[in-house]
Amino acid sequence: MRIISKLFILLFIAGGILSAQNFSLDSLLLKQSDTTLIKVLRDYQHFKVRVVYTQIERDENNFPHFTTYQFGMNDHDYFYPASTVKFPTALIALQRLKQLNIPGLNRNSVINFDSAYSNQKGIDYDSSSKNFKPSIGHYVKKLFIVSDNDAYNRLYEFTGQKELNETLWKMRYGGLKILHRFSPGFTFESNRFTNPYKLFSGEGEVIYSQPLVWNPTQYKNYHKDLLIGKAYYDGDSLVEKQFDFTYRNFFSLNTQQEMLRNLIFPETAPVEMRFDLTEDDYNFVLYCMSLLPRESTYPAYPPKKYFDNRVKFFMYGDVKGEIPSNIRIFNKVGLAYGFVTDNAYIVDFEKKIEFFLSATIYVNENETFNDNLYEYDKIAIPFLGELGRVIYEYESNREKKNLPVLDKFILDYNDR
Repeated sequence: MRIISKLFILLFIAGGILSAQNFSLDSLLLKQSDTTLIKVLRDYQHFKVRVVYTQIERDENNFPHFTTYQFGMNDHDYFYPASTVKFPTALIALQRLKQLNIPGLNRNSVINFDSAYSNQKGIDYDSSSKNFKPSIGHYVKKLFIVSDNDAYNRLYEFTGQKELNETLWKMRYGGLKILHRFSPGFTFESNRFTNPYKLFSGEGEVIYSQPLVWNPTQYKNYHKDLLIGKAYYDGDSLVEKQFDFTYRNFFSLNTQQEMLRNLIFPETAPVEMRFDLTEDDYNFVLYCMSLLPRESTYPAYPPKKYFDNRVKFFMYGDVKGEIPSNIRIFNKVGLAYGFVTDNAYIVDFEKKIEFFLSATIYVNENETFNDNLYEYDKIAIPFLGELGRVIYEYESNREKKNLPVLDKFILDYNDR
């Protein structure tokens, strides 16, 4: 593995972009390897593989400088981002709370949702929270720890489709469209409508309310390759046509890593691309992104069911057991329709390692959607796990002029 790792890194870094010709430079050595990583990279176009890797160099003032390398990248090609869209949705929800600028309103304020359109459901109770009440903060927490779909749906409803997208576009995050909930029964039309809700003060008084909101503009994707596969299931019926992603979410890999980098290091981002969060909310996001299921009390996640690697695909996705305490992964994954993605900032406090890594892969060998026959455990997760280990190994041996001071990311994981 050491030889293969070095070869891969050298090819990866040389010029920044890999091609099929790069692999032929040492095809005999590659043929000797039987790892999932090399198998996938040999046929990376078939698997729609994209990788963005960013090295971080600190100057004498600990200010970060970035060098980014890409593989298989073409932001004009579509891939389904799945749950990675929960990341910007959580940030915009917290930012909206702050910008409402209402005394006493914060992420822990109780929120009740009503229903006013097809398939919408009201809610005023959350059995997983300490006070049994729903709140934006608790939804953010569940969204990151186990990628909870209902938590995302509620944050989508809190912001509204139009405000969510247009806020991000105004912040110059153009490579995304967030068009729908993750909930059966909603159509592309009904996802344009978001629930009425009320926010309450600590004394139980309504301090803000919003009626049903409708986005008058039908957003859609304009990529050239939005028809994918050969067939799909509609309920129990097999439809022998390509699956259409025109009205489904989009979040380019470059935009994913750019957004994560701007969150982790806001001092390096243009002012308009920085998220407007309170200091406490900012630290809360870092905490939630890196918190492991076994470290959470509210909600409580049984360790025998919720392993450390549940939403940590890089390095540990194919490895059971506890992630070492010296390593923290600030990330958001996505997995659906055969597309698997991870977008991460990874640190090792003992070895003074830090890097950004984002990657996506498509595994749907029979080219049929909604049949639950995807090669997630066989190919996708092992690929991402090994890719993370390869980059980590390289970073552990890479010489750095100035070692990073990582105190900012050493957080207290006693459950909030």
